[in-house]
Parts: sequence; C-alpha cells; structure tokens
Amino acid sequence: MTQQAEQQEKLEFKTELKQLLHIITHSLYSNREIFLRELVSNASDAMNKLKYDSLEHEDKLEGDKTWKIKLIPDAEKKTLTICDNGIGMSRETIVDQLGTIARSGTKAFLEQLKQQQASERPALIGQFGVGFYSAFMVADQVTVRSRLAGEPKDQGVEWVSDGQGEYTVQTIEREKRGTEIVLHLKDDALEFLTEHTLRDLVRRYSNFLEHPIVMDVEKSTEDGGTEIVEETLNSRDAIWLRSRSQVKDEEYTEFYRQLTHNQDEPTCIIHYSAEGVQEFKVLLFIPTHRPFDLKFGEPKLGPRLYIQRVLIMENCEELLPPYLRFVRGVVDSSDLPLNISRELLQQNRRLEHMQKDLVKEILKELRGLKEDDYEKYVAFFRELGVILKEGVSNDYANRDTIADLLLFESIKTEEGCYTTLEQYVEAMPEEQKEIYYISGESKSLLARSPHLEAYREKGYDVLLLTDPVDEFVVNGLREYKEKPLKAADQGEQSSEEETIPDEAKELFRGLIDTLKEKIPEVSDVRLTMRLRESACCLVSPEGAMTANMERLMRQMGETSNFAPRRILELNPQHQVMVQLLELHDQKNDDPRIETYARLLYDQAVLSEGSSIQDPVALARRINELIVRDTQGQPKAQSPAPSFTPGSTEKPS
Repeated sequence: MTQQAEQQEKLEFKTELKQLLHIITHSLYSNREIFLRELVSNASDAMNKLKYDSLEHEDKLEGDKTWKIKLIPDAEKKTLTICDNGIGMSRETIVDQLGTIARSGTKAFLEQLKQQQASERPALIGQFGVGFYSAFMVADQVTVRSRLAGEPKDQGVEWVSDGQGEYTVQTIEREKRGTEIVLHLKDDALEFLTEHTLRDLVRRYSNFLEHPIVMDVEKSTEDGGTEIVEETLNSRDAIWLRSRSQVKDEEYTEFYRQLTHNQDEPTCIIHYSAEGVQEFKVLLFIPTHRPFDLKFGEPKLGPRLYIQRVLIMENCEELLPPYLRFVRGVVDSSDLPLNISRELLQQNRRLEHMQKDLVKEILKELRGLKEDDYEKYVAFFRELGVILKEGVSNDYANRDTIADLLLFESIKTEEGCYTTLEQYVEAMPEEQKEIYYISGESKSLLARSPHLEAYREKGYDVLLLTDPVDEFVVNGLREYKEKPLKAADQGEQSSEEETIPDEAKELFRGLIDTLKEKIPEVSDVRLTMRLRESACCLVSPEGAMTANMERLMRQMGETSNFAPRRILELNPQHQVMVQLLELHDQKNDDPRIETYARLLYDQAVLSEGSSIQDPVALARRINELIVRDTQGQPKAQSPAPSFTPGSTEKPS
C-alpha cells in the first residue's frame, strides 16, 4: 500500500453542512451562476493573504511574484477548473474549512431558509458566506488540489466530494503553490464551459478584482490561421478606489457609459470616500437624460454594491430611496457584514447609515449645481425633476432641502422659465399670507382659469402645477417658511374686500335657491368676488380633494365616490348673472332658467379641465340658444334648406 493511499481518509460532513448543501443545491438553483463569483473571490483572497505574508516571508513566493486566476474549461471532460497561485491550504486547513462550517450563525441561517418561502429566499447566496459550497449547484463532483505556500512539494492535498454526505482527502505531490478547483459539471450546467458565458460572468461580477482573471482563447493570426493565447478577462481598474484628482474626465465618462449604456455625459459626478465608523467608496452619476429603464418597463433601483471590488448586488435598493432612482453608480464597502451570523438587523442599520450619507451628498451636489450652473440645473430638472419631487412626501428628514430644489412655472414666469419657492416667498406682497397654486394638465389651460382672475388683479403670483406628482408634493409639504400652501380653486376667500355685500346676497337669494334645485351635482351655490371676467367657477370645499386630484384618482382606477361635491360660485357683477336674475324675477319657473343653469355648470366643469357627463345635452342646449338668439333676425326667418339623402343636387 502506498504512502498516499495510507494517508487517504473518507470522512463525513457535519450534519449542519449536509443540510446546507442540500438547500444550496435544491433551493437556490436559479441563481447558480453565482458560483464563479464565489470561487474567484476566494482565489483573490488567497493571493492577497500570500502578498501580505510575503512582506515578512518572501520565501513563501517560491520565486513566483506574478499573480493571476486562471479559468480552464474542458468540453471533452465536462470540467471547469479555477486555478490560483495564492497561499494555498494544508491538509488540516482543507479538512477544517471544506468539511465543516465553523461559524456560530450556521444554525440560524439554516432555520431561516427552512422558514422562508421559495420566493423569499436570498437571490445571492454569497451574501451569507456559503462561498465554496456554491460549486455544488453546478457540479456533481468537486476536486480540490492545493499546497500551502512554503511547504514541501510532497505536502500537497487533494479533497474530493460529490456533496452528498462524504468526502475523501489525501496527500499528493503538487509542484506549484496555491489551489485548483475542478468542477465536474452537471449535464444541465455545460453552458459554463463556453467562452462567452465565462466572459460575461467575469465582467459582471469580478470585473474590478485587483488580480487578473485569465483564460486561454483562440485568436486569428495574420496568415489566416489560429493560435491559443492567454487573455485577461477583467478590466481590474476600479476607478472609484482612486482619489478624484487621479481620475480624468474622460475616464469618468467612459465608465458612466459602460455602466448605463448611454452615450451622453453625466450632469454630475459624485466621487468620495466615507471614513470613520464605517468606510466605503462612492462613485455616483446624475444623468443628463432620463435613463431608458425609467421611460419603459420596470425600473431597477439602487447603485451597484461591491464588497472589496466584488459585485454583490446589481441594484441595491437599500442604498437609495426611490425618488433618487435616476442616480447610477457604485458603492464599494470594505467591511459591510453580509454574513447571516452577524445578524441581518446589524446589516440593515449599516445600510441605513450608508443611505443617509449618499442622500446627503446627492442633494448637496444638486444644490451646488442649482447655485453654480442654473441653466444646467434647469435642463436636469426638466428631465428628472418629476422624480425628485417624490421626495417631498416620501423623505420627511430631507423635505425642506428637496423643496428648495424644486422649480415651478407660475402666472408670472415667462415661457420656459421657472421660479422657486424661495423666490416666490421673497416676491410676495406684504398682505399676502399664503402660497397659492393651481393644478391641472397643462400650463396654457391653467393660465386661463377663471380662478386666477382675482389673484392677477391683486398682483399675487400663483404656481401652475402640471405634473401628476405635484398634488402629492403640496400635500406632503403643507407649508414653506411658515407660509401655508393653498389651492387657488379651493375654499373660501378671507379678505374683507372679497366679502359679498348683504344687499347682493338678498338680491340673488331667490335665484340661488332655484339654481340649487336645478343643479343637484353641486353641494352649494354661492356668490363670489374671486371672479372678474368669468360668470362662474367650481371650487372644492376647504381641505377637500381638488378637481385635479379627483381626476388623477379616477385615472388610477379609483371609481368610488371618494370626492365631495364641489361648490358653484357665481359672479354677481357679470352680465350673464344680471340677465339671469331679471329672468328669474319676471318668472321664477321659466324653463329657460334650468337650461341656463345647466349651461353655467357645464362651462364651469370645462373651465377647470374636467369632462362633462353629458356632452350631447350640452350641444343640444347650445343649439337651442343659437336658434332662440337668432329668432326675429332676417336670416332666421328664411325656411330651412331641404336636403335629400344621397342627392348631389344643391339644396333649394
């Protein structure tokens, strides 16, 4: 019996590891491509350990100061080998690390996975430190050959297992230091032998590892033949790890384009290192145009999360709130705990701290852009301001900061120009106590609203809100610098000069009572002094949903009777109301009164931008009014022309 055979042992996995391997193989199967990231990361760690040890023990390098991780796919044998020239493992280490999981949190991890539904199980098993064992998702047998750096060549070790409960380990002769892992791939995992797949996985997860990841590839030669060359698959250049002064503008632009697949340049670049209790590197971009995924389809939120150059999550939603979903970039943490044994609660607290820091820096950058390059900020806001606005109602801690970043059109701004809340308040007349706004679908429609007539006469400005999210903005903000926000088409007017004289109330009392009977759609009919040129308008009760908000809710599918009936306000000085009053005084049951009442209501509905319930009835009333108005005129006395259907002759 040989010495190697004598040293070969057949051992069993500990119970916990057997359960873990079963879960990995059967429960996390859809994300099995993560195995390559885990094995490559382990190889990188092994080389980093040796680089550190060699500072005091250079002999461990054994004369080889090059560093690389090599992928060797073999289609004939159906194997994929991952080699490194790192520190390697001794027999004792390989039994301890590959035969057991010496972590106190293993039981907690197993219990959590058992309790979770399949849809809730972690998408990236690397978050929980299972590392090497992910190999069994794609391989039905794994062979590990390794030798600890500095040890004799006859002290190599080979570990073999099918992941079913047992493994063998024996001493072997190994020429080079480091580790090679041979995966005997399952029949449904042979895709991981193709050059394209391996390139894609390396670039996606390990593109910025410090050490080169290489593979032999076939290249064409100048004479028309082919040759095999060793090619580096990863770029290795994690520019976010450099200081800002060391990165050129064109490098930022190139990285941004690779990251976003856009060909434009970013509006802002946020690049810094957070130090202190928690250390992480940040490189974020504020785009110039709305990203493609925000225009179409379901957006993916959050920047890429790296742990020491290794991609952990493509989109880490916990790092940015939804109202900053247009921001692209990377965050690289050197110490973020992703192992379940360190408690997910602790991980969440750290992510919350990182999010607060990122949000603060992004808003600071936007504030600086607004102050230093206003035209560029306006261009940004036209593209992405509608998303930024969401933060007013969703981020209470930064509500005031976000409010200062908002731009608004108003009845006093020129076409294409904007005002801010700060500028609005500074320009308010002394007697004005509130910030007025009106919301609807377009600036042109809002600017002609009858609700604005009195505000214009007084010299008050009114914000014109045309984005659907604006209704939620004003509801979330409520006030700005102690100035309440108030809808111009809502509630009572309070100033003394707008009070209706008692004699006017008495004069119109009978007509108003009649109109209340004829227009059941409204909750009240009353006189108003807010109108100057228009005969009437509709307003919402104080504190109730505005007409625009009601329209938005209906568009979102809310069809219940959630909105209170509005109030029809009449201008007692308008000629229409004067004529209608005379008609009512002459004969209060004149059928024309109901016709005119319906016309007044319909025009008020149209003026606010809403749709009338019966447009055919409106058309009929208008036609009747035209006929009545033209009676007694010469043309009106002429007989109506007669047409014969299908005839080409002119009417007689």
